[in-house]
Amino acid sequence: MSGLCRGTLTNIFKSYRSAIWNTVRWQHHDSEQRPISKLLIANRGEIACRVMKTARKMGIQTVAVYSDPDRNSMHVSMADEAYNIGPAASQQSYLRMDRVLEVCHKSGAQAIHPGYGFLSENVEFAQLLAKEDIIFVGPPASAIRDMGIKSTSKHIMAAADVPIIGGYHGEEQGDDTLREEARKIGFPVMIKAVRGGGGKGMRICMTEEEFDVQLESARREAMKSFGDDVMLIEKFVERPRHVEVQVFGDKHGNYVYLFERDCSVQRRHQKIIEEAPAPGLSWEVRRSIGEAAVRAARAVDYVGAGTVEFIMDPQHNFYFMEMNTRLQVEHPVSEMITGTDLVEWQLRVAAGEPLPVTQDEINLMGHSFEARIYAEDPNNSFMPGAGPLLHLSTPSPSEDVRIETGVREGDEVSVHYDPMIAKLVVWGQNRDQALNKLKACLSEYNIVGLNTNITFLMDLASHPKFVEGDVHTDFIPQHYDELFPNKPVTSKDLCEAALAIILNEYNENVRRISKSQDPTSPFAPSVIPRFNHKLTRPIALKMGDKEHEVNVTYKKDGGFTMAVNGETLEVSGNLVRSDNVVTMKSSINNEVSSARVVSEGKELHIFTKDGSKCFTIPSAKFEADLGSGAGATGDAVAPMPGVIEKIFVKEGETVNMGDPLVVMIAMKMEYVIKAACPGVVEKVPFQVGDNVAKNTHLVKIAQTVES
Repeated sequence: MSGLCRGTLTNIFKSYRSAIWNTVRWQHHDSEQRPISKLLIANRGEIACRVMKTARKMGIQTVAVYSDPDRNSMHVSMADEAYNIGPAASQQSYLRMDRVLEVCHKSGAQAIHPGYGFLSENVEFAQLLAKEDIIFVGPPASAIRDMGIKSTSKHIMAAADVPIIGGYHGEEQGDDTLREEARKIGFPVMIKAVRGGGGKGMRICMTEEEFDVQLESARREAMKSFGDDVMLIEKFVERPRHVEVQVFGDKHGNYVYLFERDCSVQRRHQKIIEEAPAPGLSWEVRRSIGEAAVRAARAVDYVGAGTVEFIMDPQHNFYFMEMNTRLQVEHPVSEMITGTDLVEWQLRVAAGEPLPVTQDEINLMGHSFEARIYAEDPNNSFMPGAGPLLHLSTPSPSEDVRIETGVREGDEVSVHYDPMIAKLVVWGQNRDQALNKLKACLSEYNIVGLNTNITFLMDLASHPKFVEGDVHTDFIPQHYDELFPNKPVTSKDLCEAALAIILNEYNENVRRISKSQDPTSPFAPSVIPRFNHKLTRPIALKMGDKEHEVNVTYKKDGGFTMAVNGETLEVSGNLVRSDNVVTMKSSINNEVSSARVVSEGKELHIFTKDGSKCFTIPSAKFEADLGSGAGATGDAVAPMPGVIEKIFVKEGETVNMGDPLVVMIAMKMEYVIKAACPGVVEKVPFQVGDNVAKNTHLVKIAQTVES
């Protein structure tokens, strides 16, 4: 009996989830319904593709909109129709309400799904669609307005008996007033834009001395992102958890919650890994926070999918933070633990149908994780990046593994938009099983062409405290040393790289002889050692800024002896190709392992269960000498492509180390470029509004020589 249970438990869980999905029944009230047969998705990338998948399943035609650089993107190819709405800048394309509305009329779409970001929480857009009698797949404009202004939402939540945290939400916005209110609350405090979201316009101020600088920075970012720089001040809860509840309402007064998600582990105040349900909560707390979220939704007559976000202290007391009046990026983990399709719910509720289930009929099953895969460099303060996806291979999707993405191999991650490449979502019977599945799938998510956070996510998911579920918003700073370990290259690493180079050469030679049909070719496999003239050869490798040499001796049995770092190792292996994935099976001193291998130019990428490593074959000295020299060490250099937002200095001015020089906007983030040394500004070649490439010299500084 016990053997039967162990062998069938997974299938039982899968069947249960599938049964829940398939037995959802939507009631019909024809007099109140407005069926949707054609849907416009006013968004791009991953979320546009996600909505299209469900629309296609429901038999709804889809209409895409796209900017100039998105002409050949995945969401355009998936749609039944697609229309250009302007240039790359979102202010001239995806945020142009008039152009989106024009496409809606032209295509004959009855409804618009805004996705998340862009126009999804724009009150004016929701009002405009209502005026034009177009279905907005989202809440009424009044709910967006009330929840979008944090000071207003706090008053509404207090009246609805939703716990709130103390702070200043007043109309007086003078610097002195805000500083005095912060002093009354007590530092540390949180400075927040009232219309903020996604970490934009938000700063943590630890001391009164830094308040003015943080306030100015938050205001500037808020004005850029939301066109409104009104701020609120709140007490900052130290070691807090970010726990949010998925709620849903219909036009008939029905409300449910689909349990909670923990999104505590963040960088730059933005989420990178989410899970559902939140670890460590009792069912009493789970029910209490869910019911509070429903009261919040009911207080603003909410319709559709929404998320009520709470700050939770170590004692599991929770306080309302904000309500996101749209579908969240991390909604798939809620779908995985409840067996639902929230986009389908959105579309049906927007068309006037009631919710298909009551609260008692929603069951929590298993555990789910979502890892956001970004084009960014974790080792450089998570600096966002951009560039081509030269190689992309992923784990195989299944019922328990979802890959939500809007890009394919060969596509480019654009500097103009969010740098998220994909969301990897997994489900397991319990948290441990789901976490093991997440780690295994991350090791199979291999990308070449730009920096990603995949190896960091693998290290994060393996951290003992994360495994325990001991998570909070300070997790990354607290465990920084363990999450960013110094990983020296080992002799085994170098032997793996040398083996991959040799096997790649061998396969290329086999391809050449096969193509030429000449068995006497010197590239024939039988004479590979002779092709190298000697049975021993050196292989130069570089990892980071360190160069290494592996001396390889070819053996008659097809294996190799490799000498490196004073060690001698016995090595053998082979390559196996399946689709675009090349797997190397190797034996190093009788230790057998498997890795994925990608060669791109002079770079060799090796992906293992422990992460990825990139080796380069060093250029000859004369090639290196041809490169252009670096500028003066004091020059301010653009860390990535972006737009000049503000310039603080003029030619001839004297600057000290750490003085702000330029503010850049890149990948929807604000970056302050500071002086790396004292000196005199010699040249400022750019103006506000200019686009600049990565490594562009923004300010030329003549370094002051200290006596």
